[in-house]
Amino acid sequence: MRTIGFSSGALAYADFRRALDMLRGKSVRALELSALRECELKPMLEGLEELDLTQFNYISIHAPSAFPEEHERAVVDLLSTLIQRDWPIILHPDVCHDFELWRRFGPQLCVENMDRRKSIGRTASELEKIFTQLPNASFCLDFGHARQVDSTMAEAHFMLKEFDYRLRQVHVSEVSSSSKHDTLSYASILAFSEVAPLLRQDVPVILETPVTEDRIEFEIQRAREALPTYAYA
Repeated sequence: MRTIGFSSGALAYADFRRALDMLRGKSVRALELSALRECELKPMLEGLEELDLTQFNYISIHAPSAFPEEHERAVVDLLSTLIQRDWPIILHPDVCHDFELWRRFGPQLCVENMDRRKSIGRTASELEKIFTQLPNASFCLDFGHARQVDSTMAEAHFMLKEFDYRLRQVHVSEVSSSSKHDTLSYASILAFSEVAPLLRQDVPVILETPVTEDRIEFEIQRAREALPTYAYA
């Protein structure tokens, strides 16, 4: 059955341990450990051995979403400590300057489609250029980003048709006009449900919706409404 879970960053800003505490005892079997800010990456990686992750049957890491170009090699070297774990590494493609550095991850590197603030990675055609540089990379479809770029969800259809064979993870949230993640609305649920039948059943879902602990199960149910063809674990 499909797994569903949360991004640690959505639940507890810059505090992955707090996010794990919030998920204990919940029907959550997937986890994305978020290090969106460069300063979060090293402490998270150094703390992995101390974490009890037995609750989860799917785990990914979200790489920093912004850092100076001169830090790129250092970020890649830190992330390389995850290679033997084989957890997907979710990457915003606009941080790539030296693609050769990132090719070492192969399919473990999971490129995410971008929101409209970014200059690349927003559409299927823009993603194709990225995958030309990273031919073995996998794909993370962010439904909220796709809807913000194209409210008809046609671009999400194109992405799935072009990159279904690469698809390894899905992000789900409402994304505002200012590119902030929010809880699912009726409009986003309706839009996402139109695309859901195109998704393979083996792809994990990660919610990026900022909710309090008492709303975790409710938001999972909302995700089920948004993606009604999914079978959840």
